[in-house]
Amino acid sequence: MRLKAALFDLDGVIIDSEKLYTVFWNDIEQMYPTGIPDYAVAIKGTTLPEILSHYPTEDIKQDITRRLYEFQDNMRFPLIDGAVAFLEKLRANGIPRALVTSSDARKMRCLKSQLPELLELFDVVIDASKVTRSKPDPQGYLIAAEALGVKPEDCVVFEDSINGLKAGRASGAGVVALATTYPAETLAPLADKVIESWAQLDIEF
Repeated sequence: MRLKAALFDLDGVIIDSEKLYTVFWNDIEQMYPTGIPDYAVAIKGTTLPEILSHYPTEDIKQDITRRLYEFQDNMRFPLIDGAVAFLEKLRANGIPRALVTSSDARKMRCLKSQLPELLELFDVVIDASKVTRSKPDPQGYLIAAEALGVKPEDCVVFEDSINGLKAGRASGAGVVALATTYPAETLAPLADKVIESWAQLDIEF
């Protein structure tokens, strides 16, 4: 696979956090049932405002937000093996790189405080504050491509969630799925390539 620019999701692609979020959102679903099947899975890749739209009252929304912020403020951000090495390889080869995440500004501040060198590996960071439409809408990836000065079709998107892969595909970019959150067979119909780890990736510059 050849690429001129690389667009990355964060959770499940760069940091190994999706399992933690699955536990958190399953607990929330127990407290405040939405009736959405596989709730923790269904909301992966979406922004907090989109998630909160599933709840009927402001009190519930505020309680969930408080719990989420407390969870994230105390969260550690373990890196997925090989992610930083791949980003450094892209930088060494002059390949533009963008981070496109549904995370909000508060979480990004926590990430920066723990891993300041990580965000320096990206030329552009698009978080939830930069978009008005959540994944699976491609808006975030389109904004990132424009900010990098490249056409979407010259980009490769790296994603792990169903919503994220749909967003990448809808942007017109090539799509690589990391099977860190879902089984490879679930991701295959939505991606040009599925990898189990960064070590399996074969990219031409």
